[in-house]
This record gives sequence, C-alpha cells and structure tokens, in this order.
Amino acid sequence: MAEGTEQPDEALSLLRHDVNNQLSNINLCLEQLKYEVTDPTEDYRFYLEAIAISCKKIQELMAVKQ
Repeated sequence: MAEGTEQPDEALSLLRHDVNNQLSNINLCLEQLKYEVTDPTEDYRFYLEAIAISCKKIQELMAVKQ
C-alpha cells in the first residue's frame, strides 16, 4: 500500500476498536440493569431494548469493511 493510505486505515481501525470498547461497556451495563431493577416498568424495558438495539446496529456498521 502507498504510504498515504496506511494512516487513514490505521485511524479507522483505532476508531472501530475504541467505539467497540465503549459499546461493550454499554452492553455490560444494560445486562446489569436487567438484574438491578426487581419490578421494571414497560417503559424501562422499552428503553433498555432500544439502547441494546442501537448498540447492535452501531456494531454492525463498524464491522462493515470499507
């Protein structure tokens, strides 16, 4: 590869890694919240599920090869 194209690839790889680390933290917190609240409301479950779906979508977008 040409020298000019290596740096953007490295930057993208680092960005993907950092975003995935943060998404992992969010997913771990979501799982913990499922056990913390003993009597969750419908809204509570809806918000947890919406966050989980969004995290999964971001992970899928980050996995797309450019």
